[in-house]
Amino acid sequence: MYRFLLSRQWVILTLVALLLIPTMIRLGIWQMHRYETRTARNQLVADALSATPVPVERMTSPGHAVTTHDRYRRVTAKGHFDPDDEVVVRRRTNSDDEVGYHVLTPFVLDDGKVLLVNRGWIPANGPSQTAFPEVPAPPKGEITVTGRLMPDETTAASGIKNLKGLPDRQVMLINSEQEAERLGATVLGGYIAQTAPEPKGDSPELIGGNPGKEDAALNYAYAIQWWLFSVGVPIGWVVLVRRELRDRREKAEQEDAAEAEPAAV
Repeated sequence: MYRFLLSRQWVILTLVALLLIPTMIRLGIWQMHRYETRTARNQLVADALSATPVPVERMTSPGHAVTTHDRYRRVTAKGHFDPDDEVVVRRRTNSDDEVGYHVLTPFVLDDGKVLLVNRGWIPANGPSQTAFPEVPAPPKGEITVTGRLMPDETTAASGIKNLKGLPDRQVMLINSEQEAERLGATVLGGYIAQTAPEPKGDSPELIGGNPGKEDAALNYAYAIQWWLFSVGVPIGWVVLVRRELRDRREKAEQEDAAEAEPAAV
């Protein structure tokens, strides 16, 4: 009765089932790795957000690459803004997915070094975006700003092309090395997304207040789902085999009954 398993159809079906089982197990393992990675990143963000603010000079220096471990770390800086060398970062969205600019203003520290401060988002006030937009002025005089430390933006990490030939005082990426060359100054690595002081009139719109949290639980659910699928494959195969056996037995019984009828007559 089990010879049908050697048929071409059943051999293919069995091979597919045998291939699906380890594939689904590996997909579950991959999703679990993503869950663990995202959970670890979420923990890093949570630790950074809960840490006591420290002077920015403790966390970065000229030419320093801000690491994933230090990203979102709360820092403070004392000095003054330099709006004359301010630039805007193109094609940035706010919390409502409206396209505009991020305002990037050099902040001159007491020792003369420069910290790049992303003061927040402003709307694009023209369809062409070729002219420098109207930017709310930063506070004057010496102040202390607080923000979250961020790594330099690169095309590889962000997917944003660093276009050339842009209008004056407009950039595509926030990159301390590029800004150091443009300003002819000593610039600390990375930049900060300002969280304090709050801007007057709510403009620019601060972007450092609610950093994103990755949905790690979704990857955990996917991992369990794939492993359940891997268990379901052999169960489904057995169900199909038993159904085939039942159908064959019923057919055989019907044929035997049909042959027995003439003999009884």
